[in-house]
Amino acid sequence: MAQAGEAVFDMVLRGNLVTPDGLIEQGWLGIADGRIMAIGGGPHPAARAWRDHGQDWLLPGAIDGQVHACSWRGYEGIESTTRSAIAGGVTTIVDMPYDDPTPLNSAEQLALKADAISRLAHCDVALYGTLSAHQPVSAIRDMAAAGVCAIKISSFENHPTRFPRIEPDQMLEILVAAAEVGLAVGLHNEDQAIVRAATERLKAAGEKDIMAHSASRPPAAEMSATAHFLELAASVGGHAHIVHLSVPRGFDLVQHYASDGFKATAEMCVHYLLLDEAEDGPKLGALMKVNPPIRSHVRDGLWDALDSGKVTFVSSDHSGWPLARKQAASIFDVSAGVPGLETLLPGFYTGLKARGRDDALQMCARYLSEGPARFFGLWPRKGALAVGMDADVTVLTLGDWTYDAGAARDELQWSPFHGTTFAGRVTSTYLRGTVVLDHLDLTSQAGVGRFCPRIPG
Repeated sequence: MAQAGEAVFDMVLRGNLVTPDGLIEQGWLGIADGRIMAIGGGPHPAARAWRDHGQDWLLPGAIDGQVHACSWRGYEGIESTTRSAIAGGVTTIVDMPYDDPTPLNSAEQLALKADAISRLAHCDVALYGTLSAHQPVSAIRDMAAAGVCAIKISSFENHPTRFPRIEPDQMLEILVAAAEVGLAVGLHNEDQAIVRAATERLKAAGEKDIMAHSASRPPAAEMSATAHFLELAASVGGHAHIVHLSVPRGFDLVQHYASDGFKATAEMCVHYLLLDEAEDGPKLGALMKVNPPIRSHVRDGLWDALDSGKVTFVSSDHSGWPLARKQAASIFDVSAGVPGLETLLPGFYTGLKARGRDDALQMCARYLSEGPARFFGLWPRKGALAVGMDADVTVLTLGDWTYDAGAARDELQWSPFHGTTFAGRVTSTYLRGTVVLDHLDLTSQAGVGRFCPRIPG
């Protein structure tokens, strides 16, 4: 039994808190063994160390549910990607399985990637698994037992072996096998035939700018793939998750299936909420190329989908391509994807404030932390400032801040948001109670991050 004045916590953090039960101004978190053991207001209790963040806001560490860390440099990409995550207040990433050169499609590959995480990661990492075309679905059970948090497949071939198109008959088998072990199946939702035909027409006509990219992947391609997958999942009791929707009607369609009692969820990527093709395309060009495309005049509808509860969580879809992959004469010859880990929280918060949301801080906690934690089976270990959870904490300092991509920690030094003024910035980050970003000073080390297997149930 601790005596009066004796330290009972390893660390106490003070500041304004964003908790599931509401905001606590000038509250404190008592941390021991890497977890939150107590939360309160007023004078803080005894601790071996304490840190006061004044009027800054302490939020649960963000969980980015869609990251491509290993698509360019293989497992080596984990180091710079997770370093960037910490700088953006992201304490856990959920990494996609399309690794170079071999996708995560077996328990053996998962073991190799988990080992790389233990050596290279600056933040915690959960993992998607996938299947190659024609691969037996028995691998799903093995990967689930090894800890994958979801399965990812595509209706469009981005790479013949690493990121293939999965045929409908195999989709059905995957949905059944994943449902048997309690996993959702995420879909990259674009119809290949529509996209390829439109692309050839535009190339033949000499179109090559960012507008041609959007035209080559019309809403019909996105909506038809989405509707097809939702119906396949409904027919076999699978959980269909659409990993990115760029048109508001897509969220209406997912909600329709959910309202009918089927397992259907949808994810929002933050760049769809912040950028507009007509406004930003002439300036950014290839720097805003993503798949599905950022479209014109749909942002309000996407924000409405978020406001009406049709969005499960918000992610960055971070892709670590070097700037050289964005430089070519034709939009069809540059890579799709943008870096986003350091702008996810500031960008989402800024967008919420611009729409007049008085609950912007709570919305950040809900959609960037609790939502993905629950979806990927990381709750109740992660996802909120609550007793018993990992002490993953992001400190947000409010006030105008202009983002300089040249100072990013991802080694890429480019972003479609370079020069954007945000309404707040991440100034400190704690991973399981240890400071890893200390008032903008990155103090983390490669290897402090851990692989986070899905919690069964």
